[in-house]
Amino acid sequence: MPKKKKVKKTKKAKKVKKIKIKVTKKTPEKKATISSSDEKPEIKKVKKQPTEKRIYNLKDFVVYPKHGVGKITSIEKANIGEIDIQFYKILVEKEKLTLTVPINQQSKLRPISSINQINKCISILKTKPKIKRTMWSRRAQEYDQKINSGKIYELAEVVKDLNKNTDIIADQSYSERQLFEKAYERLKSEFEAVLKVSPEEVKKKMDKALGRNKIAENPE
Repeated sequence: MPKKKKVKKTKKAKKVKKIKIKVTKKTPEKKATISSSDEKPEIKKVKKQPTEKRIYNLKDFVVYPKHGVGKITSIEKANIGEIDIQFYKILVEKEKLTLTVPINQQSKLRPISSINQINKCISILKTKPKIKRTMWSRRAQEYDQKINSGKIYELAEVVKDLNKNTDIIADQSYSERQLFEKAYERLKSEFEAVLKVSPEEVKKKMDKALGRNKIAENPE
């Protein structure tokens, strides 16, 4: 009988797939920016207006925008709702008015101008008036806002713009003359307080800058 061929049994090699696992390094989170924005927010300090900290003394001149120059006649205290409040008593002589202004609410007050500011006002009065073509009602409103702003340069501009270089009433309408006189007296009273001269001398100085004394220099 023929011999059977021996068949070698070969073991099938199991294919093992190698799975490569990529290990990625975690990038560190920017804790500084997060902590600074979330944990420690920036706190902005609210600055108080310089006038809130200013201390005025007895007999000091101050300017209250809606009423003009006033003089501190007394510094008093009062108890309101179990709270002690200190306030100024301010006499506005031109309007025969006494104002009561709490010291911690004096943001509307300002000190009177310096000599340099007065000199700049004189320069403004010497310039030519700006003539606007808008309706008088609108201009009158703008002039009134400037007068009550409490800013001396704006006050000088109103006086300059409404000046007619004359005292003849016919050259101005009633409302124009009213606004001019209001601004003129406000400016004049501050000139008096700063320069410490008589009202007559201040009037001469202002009228000279405005050219209003030309008629007086040439009498008939």
